[in-house]
Amino acid sequence: MTSFLAAAIQLTSTADPDANFAAAEEQIDLAVRRGAELVGLPENFAFMGDDEHRLEIAPQLAERAQQFLITMARRYQVTLLGGGYPVPAGERLTSNRAELVGKDGQILARYDKIHLFDVDLPDGNTYRESATVQPGDALPPVVDVPGLCRVGLSICYDVRFPELYRHLASAGADVLFIPAAFTAFTGKDHWQVLLQARAIENTAYVLAPAQTGHHGGRRQTHGHALVIDPWGTVLSDAGSAPGQAVAPVDVQHRQRIQAQMPSLQHRRPALF
Repeated sequence: MTSFLAAAIQLTSTADPDANFAAAEEQIDLAVRRGAELVGLPENFAFMGDDEHRLEIAPQLAERAQQFLITMARRYQVTLLGGGYPVPAGERLTSNRAELVGKDGQILARYDKIHLFDVDLPDGNTYRESATVQPGDALPPVVDVPGLCRVGLSICYDVRFPELYRHLASAGADVLFIPAAFTAFTGKDHWQVLLQARAIENTAYVLAPAQTGHHGGRRQTHGHALVIDPWGTVLSDAGSAPGQAVAPVDVQHRQRIQAQMPSLQHRRPALF
C-alpha cells in the first residue's frame, strides 16, 4: 500500500483520566469510521493537570494508558500513537512517553521526550517541564509499519530542534509524528510555520495531533491539529474544537516530491 488515510486527533484533556480516555476513544472511533488507518493522539492525552497530581498517579496511569492504547488498536484495528503520557522515572520524576501500537496490539516503538519545555512567556505563564520530567537519552525511532509506511516519533517542543527531524528523515521516515500540547500564546505565531518547515525541509508528511482549549488554571492550548504533505501544503486542520484532522498519506507522492526537490541529496554534512 502506498496511500492511506491518517488522522491527527485533537482533545481537551483534563486532570480526569476516565474522561480523557472516553474522549479519546470517541475520536478514535470517528477517525476509523472515516477510514483512517494511522491515528495519533496528542501529548498529555491521558492526563493534563498539575504536577503534584501527575506524580501521585503516574504509576497507575502509566499502566492504564499503555493498556488503553493496546486495547484501542486491537478494537479498532488501527495503528495508534499515544502522543505522550507520564511514566515513573525516579523520585518525583516521570518520563513523557509516546508509544506507537500496531493493530494487533504489539508496541512497535516508544520514545521518551528529549527536549523539555522550560520557558518564561511574555503572557506571564512559566513552564518548567524539567522540574518533574526526566528527559529521554535515546534518539527517537523510525519504524516500518506493515502495509503503511515508515513512521518517525517526536513530541511537541522537539519541533523547534530541526536536527531531530533530520535524523528521522535520514532513517527513512515517510511520516513525522509531532503530537503536542502547544501553548496558545506561542501556537498562534509558531505552530503551523514550524510544522510546515519540518515537512518541507525533510520532504516528509507531518502528522500533528494537538491539545486545544482550557485545561484548568491558566493553561490554554492552541489546537489546530494538522496533516501536512511533503511540499508543506496543509491537507487538513482540526480548528479549535475537539475533533480530528484527516487526510491521505501517499508514499509515492512523497517520492515524486523528493525527485523534484532533491535537497536531502545535496547536503554536505562533512562541513558541519
